[in-house]
Amino acid sequence: MKKLLIAFIFMLINFHIIAEDTFVYFGTYTRGSSEGIYLSKLNEDTGELSQPVLSAKLNNPSFIAIHPNNRYLFAVSEESGDKAIVSSYEIGTEGALSKISHRPTKGNHPCHLSVDKQGNTLIVVNYSGGNIASYPLSGSGEIGEGEYTSHFGSSVNKRRQKSPHPHSVNIGPDNKRAFVADLGTDKIHIYKLTKPGKLTKNSPSSFRVPAGGGPRHLSFHPNGKFAFTNLELTREALAMSYDSKKGRLALIDKKSTLPNGAEATGSTAECLVHPTGKWLYISNRGHDSITVFEINQKSGKLTRVQVEPTKGKTPRGFGIDPSGKFLIAGHQNSDNISVFSIDLNTGLLTLTNNSVKVDSAVNIRFIKPTKSISVKFKPLNK
Repeated sequence: MKKLLIAFIFMLINFHIIAEDTFVYFGTYTRGSSEGIYLSKLNEDTGELSQPVLSAKLNNPSFIAIHPNNRYLFAVSEESGDKAIVSSYEIGTEGALSKISHRPTKGNHPCHLSVDKQGNTLIVVNYSGGNIASYPLSGSGEIGEGEYTSHFGSSVNKRRQKSPHPHSVNIGPDNKRAFVADLGTDKIHIYKLTKPGKLTKNSPSSFRVPAGGGPRHLSFHPNGKFAFTNLELTREALAMSYDSKKGRLALIDKKSTLPNGAEATGSTAECLVHPTGKWLYISNRGHDSITVFEINQKSGKLTRVQVEPTKGKTPRGFGIDPSGKFLIAGHQNSDNISVFSIDLNTGLLTLTNNSVKVDSAVNIRFIKPTKSISVKFKPLNK
């Protein structure tokens, strides 16, 4: 018994959990020095980013998505005509990407995509094409034949809303529906996920936002009861209730993303709820800032608590790391990536000194590698 106790103590002394750094992928526009998708590693203790390296060459991979099994990455090429494609990649042990397949999106300027939570369906939205594409996925990450659905309509902004402009697609918390924010029609279209790669209209089929708002991105609260969208054209945050039984959205609250007295110019870009569900973050282009809202956990209403400069030009996409401790912001019109620490008591942002350079960063996605465990045993003294 004594020997077993001593062995157990030695096991505890020599038990090591080796936590790898979190992979950070940057989708970019390749109109300048950028060549495609870049990879960095985030130290979740310090917020330090490694120097980014090119992981895959691709024209204008503005948005990327990660398969739920963390083995595959998908990226659009925000191009037109035959160059408008969606590609899949296998993710290697060090985060390197190996091409698997690609498919046409059959619409101009694909700008956003999502994978359902079971990894069976990939959905892409075409901003200029006014349509969406849905594809079945194989177990090996290959993209199957697509199906295509067109949107119709317009809204009150004569310059930006003459026709449909689907700008994002997000999967609902119960994995039963897909929500497509259409800037051109001032609607969030709602689809049922049926078979892999198949979409049918929900009833209700859409939620209409205030006229001229231009919904861009969408983010659900972890409790599944609330959803939030940023209105690109009017620089506002919209809070909505979500009825999961019917797939129905309803307006709760609307707040400006700009500080009181600020000039009403520019537009919003990204919209993300913190993993804890306590705060909502929205980026402001032109004002070059990120707005922090506190979310009332009972009502879903919003209180603006901070508007923080990003120290770069045109903050487009940003990401919140899996630990919830850091927010990483990319800039479309400058080559810097800004890293902010998040106060987990208040949600407030503080700029760190961990900036790196990626030209025309548009989108940021994370993968938390699986922790590996090693156990060493020392021989017992006889």
